Amino acid sequence: MDITALRIRFDRQRRIDARPDGPGCHVERDGSVVRHTGPAYAWNGVLWSGLGETDADAAIEAQIRYFRAAGRSFEWTVYGHDGPADLADRLLAAGFTAEEPETLMVAEADSLPAAVDLPPGVELHAVTDEAGVRMMAEVHEKAFGTDSSQYVSRMLDQLTAAPDSVAAVVALADGVPVSSGRLDLPEGCDFAGLYGGGTVAEWRGKGLYRALVSHRARTAIARGYRYVQVDAAPTSRPILRRLGFAELTTMTPYEYEV
Repeated sequence: MDITALRIRFDRQRRIDARPDGPGCHVERDGSVVRHTGPAYAWNGVLWSGLGETDADAAIEAQIRYFRAAGRSFEWTVYGHDGPADLADRLLAAGFTAEEPETLMVAEADSLPAAVDLPPGVELHAVTDEAGVRMMAEVHEKAFGTDSSQYVSRMLDQLTAAPDSVAAVVALADGVPVSSGRLDLPEGCDFAGLYGGGTVAEWRGKGLYRALVSHRARTAIARGYRYVQVDAAPTSRPILRRLGFAELTTMTPYEYEV
């Protein structure tokens, strides 16, 4: 893969020309900034910016004013190739808080393993209703120790209003949810997104993460997507490299609380 060309394509399709990712959401351009807005449980934040040294501070303040007026906390994700070079420092100075950095990784969907064997007693269950979403939430809360109420609201909205925009799967071990993951399917784009992958502690290291990546990649292919992308945490990067994912750039979320 030509990493530079792929990064340019990703920026264009998933950031600059992004589509809203759920009911009640909007993508807006404000000068050299593209932002995504929606209900409180949706993702609110800056998708892309094309800033320089002379206009960055004013643009940052403009976004703070906008989201404050809307009563929304928001995220500004800084990619490794975003400018200006000190954008992260400027965000910190404006009151943002840095989260853990991630790595944007991409693979051609048809290059990934066609199937991965599941452990005995484990089966994959497509998530199509509230019961399935609740099972995913159970996995998330056990795997990450975080409240999943906003995640549940967002998933239920998508499944109700735009079911073709998302596909999700949960792994059941003798009927108990132990791993899950979501596949975002943005319209008019080459990249399907792998998100929310999590496995409860006692089932890690048994191949479930790889199995869910493979399953969702096959779904992406069937839906006409060429690439799958992951915002990878350090724990996921080695597995994804072995599967054939390439690193496009780093990405660090900066959070602003209103």
